[in-house]
Amino acid sequence: MSSRQIIVVGGGAAGFFAAIAAAEAGAAVTLLEKTARFLDKVRISGGGRCNVTHACFDLRDFSLRYPRGGRALLSPFQKFSARDTVDWFAARGVKLKTEADGRMFPVTDASQTIVDCLMNAAQSAGVKLRLNSAVESVQKDAVGKFAVTLSGGESLSGERLLLATGGCRAAAAGRLAVSLGHTLVAPVPSLFTFQIGSPWLRALAGVSLPLAEIAVPAARLRERGPLLVTHQGLSGPAVLKLSAWGARALHGLNYQFPLCVNWLPESNPEKLSQEFQARRLSAGAKLLVNVPLFPLPARLWEQLVLAAGIPRDTRWSVLTRAQAQTLAQQIGRTEFSVTGKSLNQDEFVTCGGVPLGEVNFQTMASKVCPGLYFAGELLDLDGVTGGFNFQAAWTTGFVAGRAMASDG
Repeated sequence: MSSRQIIVVGGGAAGFFAAIAAAEAGAAVTLLEKTARFLDKVRISGGGRCNVTHACFDLRDFSLRYPRGGRALLSPFQKFSARDTVDWFAARGVKLKTEADGRMFPVTDASQTIVDCLMNAAQSAGVKLRLNSAVESVQKDAVGKFAVTLSGGESLSGERLLLATGGCRAAAAGRLAVSLGHTLVAPVPSLFTFQIGSPWLRALAGVSLPLAEIAVPAARLRERGPLLVTHQGLSGPAVLKLSAWGARALHGLNYQFPLCVNWLPESNPEKLSQEFQARRLSAGAKLLVNVPLFPLPARLWEQLVLAAGIPRDTRWSVLTRAQAQTLAQQIGRTEFSVTGKSLNQDEFVTCGGVPLGEVNFQTMASKVCPGLYFAGELLDLDGVTGGFNFQAAWTTGFVAGRAMASDG
């Protein structure tokens, strides 16, 4: 067992998990959080339910859900995987459930369950928890220890230091790492929704589809998944995934670009033509706008018909071949102009941070500064929505915590 003095900077998911792992391995751990509350992101994630991880238990498949960092995470995942996360919480009385899309939540559907579990584990392990403790600066002293100065002037000393200060939404968030010799990959938002000014689209706020395909031709990006219309434009898993994979490309376009939406991606012009013909025969006397194609919501169908230039009083029996072709094109490729982004508040994630090449992912130790470790979003890694970013936090925190506490 170790009695090594460890200082963890950052009281979010990664820092907390690292502190617990190190303390349970026998280290003396002090955890510093600059705000008045621990685990804020855990509290609000998943609409207050906390999407703890994802029910994907093949490590290589799991690693493919990270636009940045997936390959580097393969080694840490072998030490602490999604399965280990489920078991870890279960061993402490918290059972997780799996939803249809693979996301895993506590059976209580309350993030406070996860917060309480982590707080209890930290306290049981003897972690010294300190709030309102912003770190002003860090230096290494003559014997290789870290001298941590807090904003109030207090100084702490530790043999190991973990930085888990979260995503670098501004370069200043990575200043402690830079002061210890590291560089930073410029941060840009990774999970965000699309602002679209189209009045007819915004009028459909609240409408959702179980499957749509969106594409940004200018960046050669394409994604399928559930889609949600909002008062601002478009959101949902399809948008969030595309924004993650295309984070840097969309940043390069200044978040202004044409977006193409295929509302029925499992159909094609030939199938649509057959469906239209069947409607002419079975519902010829009915208005086009009143007989939507499954599974399109009625409100969306009506707007697509009108956007195709077809008068509202058109009946199926008089739909011309030219009108049918235009409508099929509208369904398969509606074009919008994206004018900006809105950060997804549940999953505010950035790509950028400490370069992966500057960290040993066997231990999460710095290759630049001996005794320094990293965990979580401060690193240039990020996952798509669905519990993957939390799993990266649990995994890197656990590996770092155990490595810091070991005598190696």
